Amino acid sequence: MKKSIRTFLKTAGKDKIARSANPAIVRASTIYFKTMQEMREHQNKISKGKKVSHWDYGRQGSQTTIKLQNIIKELEQSYDVFLTQTGFGAVALSIMSVCRPGDEIVISDCVYRPTQKLTSQLLKEFNIKAIWYDPNSFDDLKNKVTKKTKLIYVENPGSNSFEFQDLGKIVSLAKRKNIYTAIDNTWATAYYFKPIKLGFDLSITSATKYYSGHSDVMGGTLAVSKKVYKKVWWYNHLSGYRLSADDAYLVIRGIRTLDLRMDKHHQNTLKVIKWLSKQKKVAKILYPYKPSSKIYKLWKKYYSGASGLLSIIIKSKSKNSVYSFVNSLKLFGIGYSWGGYSSLVVYNDPVEMGDRHFFKIEKNHHLIRLHVGLEDTNDLINDLKNALRKVKQ
Repeated sequence: MKKSIRTFLKTAGKDKIARSANPAIVRASTIYFKTMQEMREHQNKISKGKKVSHWDYGRQGSQTTIKLQNIIKELEQSYDVFLTQTGFGAVALSIMSVCRPGDEIVISDCVYRPTQKLTSQLLKEFNIKAIWYDPNSFDDLKNKVTKKTKLIYVENPGSNSFEFQDLGKIVSLAKRKNIYTAIDNTWATAYYFKPIKLGFDLSITSATKYYSGHSDVMGGTLAVSKKVYKKVWWYNHLSGYRLSADDAYLVIRGIRTLDLRMDKHHQNTLKVIKWLSKQKKVAKILYPYKPSSKIYKLWKKYYSGASGLLSIIIKSKSKNSVYSFVNSLKLFGIGYSWGGYSSLVVYNDPVEMGDRHFFKIEKNHHLIRLHVGLEDTNDLINDLKNALRKVKQ
């Protein structure tokens, strides 16, 4: 019987052998075999990419991590999935697996700041050139693709500035030119959008965020197409990327409620935005909520829902008063990351945006990133209402 994704998430973590609702936490470095022949046969299966219930050495994982890989693989509808210690580990794994000296990577200007550093600084030392394109212009991307382009790397929506791109056009361009494609899909997760199904080769998600959902674990997932599987497997095997069994267990525990949490984050965010849109001190809301807007149409074209992360732009001549707004919030904790059950806020100074080429903050405009959690929206709105009084225009 074909299960819906909601049913699958609730049942996939069961341990039929132990007859437990939860998988066992298997911590192991040494994996025992009865004979050398059995060991070699098993290693041969692994090298051919066949599905296995255990590895030949603990560096590759355990039954617990395999359980999580299988869950994410079904959710992503991908050829396979690799797990890393952090979300950024999945970013690094995707890029380092396919790029080599002499290659070029064409990368969206709006990516996560550490991704900027990896591509513009570290790759440069390996003679790999990073070329930035304007996420608001497909023509700019198209014009920057050359015969040396090995990878087009996308973050959608853009980190902090929330640009949405026409993802189908990007995939079509890449396939015509025989170029690999990667996307950081952490904002939506595979619950709301499945990049591999659309045609991307590499789909990155920070499991630290919504997959975990409880702000108590670090992890990353990299879903891959068959086209890049062997390249990623080879580099992953040599580099030693590995998620611990304990962290894998926590992600499995959290992902069971992914659908419920994501839908609630979306509902809460729309209610908060409805109120924010009426506030004179809020100059702009960066989120797909206006049906007439370009970003809404691009979001609606590919996504079945939206998460709880957005940015607002507050207009004020006094930066200190905007700091006071942030500091006065009681229910929005000041801190990095997002995707947990609670609301968060961060004032984004230009330095935290990284070296942006196509996005500028206007004078007296201040970018505030909000993560709308699972609290009562009336309480969140009252909190924002009281704090906004601190802003001096």
